[in-house]
Amino acid sequence: MSASSFVFQHSTKVRFAPGAVKELGTELRMLGGHHVLVVCDEGIREIGITDKVLGVLDEADLDVDVFSAISENPRDRECAEAAAAAKECGADIIVGLGGGSAMDAAKAAAVLVTNGKRVQDWDAPARLAREPMPTVCVPTTSGTGSEVTFVSVITDDDRRYKMCIQDPALSPRVAVADPELTLSLSPGLTASTGVDALTHAIEAYTCRLAEPVTDALALAAISLIASSLEAAVANGDDIEARCNMMLGSLMAGVAFVNTDVGSVHCIAETLGGWYDIPHGIANAVFLADVLEFNYPADPVRHARVAGALGVDCSGMTAEDASMHGIAEIRRLTRSVGIPVFSELARVDPLEFEDLARAAADHICTPSNARDIGYEEYLGLLERAYVATAPEI
Repeated sequence: MSASSFVFQHSTKVRFAPGAVKELGTELRMLGGHHVLVVCDEGIREIGITDKVLGVLDEADLDVDVFSAISENPRDRECAEAAAAAKECGADIIVGLGGGSAMDAAKAAAVLVTNGKRVQDWDAPARLAREPMPTVCVPTTSGTGSEVTFVSVITDDDRRYKMCIQDPALSPRVAVADPELTLSLSPGLTASTGVDALTHAIEAYTCRLAEPVTDALALAAISLIASSLEAAVANGDDIEARCNMMLGSLMAGVAFVNTDVGSVHCIAETLGGWYDIPHGIANAVFLADVLEFNYPADPVRHARVAGALGVDCSGMTAEDASMHGIAEIRRLTRSVGIPVFSELARVDPLEFEDLARAAADHICTPSNARDIGYEEYLGLLERAYVATAPEI
């Protein structure tokens, strides 16, 4: 990576503040919106967040329809159904309300409305033929950063494969980031989405495509998340911790979409496609193991990650600091209740060879900090499966 040669792109307007959702109607009106399709999931409806947002949109005198048939790992057919709903109701703008699943589904639906065909036809490296329908994203978790990325990850059920639509035109026009919307998030979801955001920041910083602007964002995000995750899990009403988590997640999203992620995501997205394991959990399970494999490729950079995690690296070699950082990740993930690999439902060791091949073929494997292929992925899967939870 050279400081004299890099590309950085960001086109999403960010409105960040406790209570920012009250300005959602204003933002939609400024974009010329009249009829809104809100894409969310049933969980968001059940806890009342959808009704809160609908009240804001009603005050703005906007016509609104809701599509809430979105799974935890959004499916290709669900995105097609959401696009059909947008066309049928005459929507001119889509709001993605929820975690990464709802926001990714909203962005994919926006692609299908104007570009047609199937999600499979726009899987990377394909580029969009037309601008998607305008989208605005309102995150209710602090995890994926999808509100500020030009990426949408969607599961192809038939192939047990996670597709990735990736095009700068996919960027949401506006991200309305209101930490108050995360106050009702359960400890378990706070933990898994929080480590998902931490993974984005760490892989953005350590991957081969890292560059100076994203380095600054990623290190700041690591620090915000690492210093606030346990507090947010322990006390969901801690608004300072919630603000830090949402800001860290957003900054990590801007960082990784301008660089890439690495082998943690290659494994996690493979597990999500095969077993429907929540993405944040899958990332959290493998983060420390992959970093332990990667750090010899760049101990200095991994030592800086340790410092951002809060490790006192005084007097340590870069190698020792890296290992202390990895130990801190193991402690942190276990302290917030992240399971070990063997504790995940449906995982079958007889399928590890197929999983390793799929991870090796993942589009992000070349960006990993250290060369990795089938044999190394298989070793990571096997070692993680027999590992026991560390003492905390």
